[in-house]
Amino acid sequence: MKHLTGSNRPVRPVVVVTGASSGIGRGVACALAARGADVVLAARTERTLTAVARECERRGGRALVVPTDVGDEAAVQALVRRAVGRFGRIDAWVNAAAVWSYGLFEDTPGPVFRRIVDTTLFGQVHAARAVLPQFRSQGRGVLINVASLYGRLSSPYVAPYATAKWGLLGFSEVLRQELRDTPGIAVCTVLPGAVDTPIHRHAANYTGRRIRPLPPVTSPERVVAAVVRAVDRPRREIVVGRTQRVGVWVDRLAPGLYDRLIGPVVNTFAVRGAPAPPHDGTVFVPDPLPGTVDDGWRRHDHRLVGGALTATAGLAALAIAVRALGRRR
Repeated sequence: MKHLTGSNRPVRPVVVVTGASSGIGRGVACALAARGADVVLAARTERTLTAVARECERRGGRALVVPTDVGDEAAVQALVRRAVGRFGRIDAWVNAAAVWSYGLFEDTPGPVFRRIVDTTLFGQVHAARAVLPQFRSQGRGVLINVASLYGRLSSPYVAPYATAKWGLLGFSEVLRQELRDTPGIAVCTVLPGAVDTPIHRHAANYTGRRIRPLPPVTSPERVVAAVVRAVDRPRREIVVGRTQRVGVWVDRLAPGLYDRLIGPVVNTFAVRGAPAPPHDGTVFVPDPLPGTVDDGWRRHDHRLVGGALTATAGLAALAIAVRALGRRR
């Protein structure tokens, strides 16, 4: 994304990134900084954001740290004011803040469910409410909501996260419809599958077992690249992870079959670790340790990938067979 001044000199794009302390948000901020962008970094922990800001500046960008809990609407409004006060405008906003839990719905505490929805859905709603007036005043802007394939399908143990992501896709659709009168404003949703970021390690857990992302796990660099491309060339919806698309396809072709098989698949490949006591993860309190972009899952789960690919192929074949049988009948 390049904008020109009156003297035709390129202006550095200004991008706000929430969830910038680790994972996709941190990766996006650093990638944009390497392209010369001014990045506004938002997350709950100032110490971690300061480390990200130093990395962004080493890569050639300028960074503004604004500690923000996106579940607090007033804090998000203040984030917009800080960004505009420092850089004069906002060209793009990347909503990457999220928290997660694993556990049956009945075992997930009510406050945890609410907090996940507050951060993962209402954090994006608060951002849109805060930044859209700024976009309208400029006549342009790109809002990128990092959603998930959990917004298209679901699985056991992720009720609050799936609720938030399904809601986020619907919210994004409504925004696109309501913003048709302002062609310069784009709303883009990015839907990755399981990604190798610390969100799984940070997740609250009430399953009684250690958990891991459902393989095959996508590299965060692929998601980061998709988001960065969307800043330049926004598209309505971007799915990242070809294998994960098969699950969406199977769910559409044979939803009953998907419902019967997804539980065993998750139990086999995701909830299979050693016994673990229940805990709230980083749902309420952020990780005090420095954040990273990836978490090493892809380096350690090569054996599981083969099994997961076999299971995915089996699901696809079964769905095709069920569909063909239904047509013959």
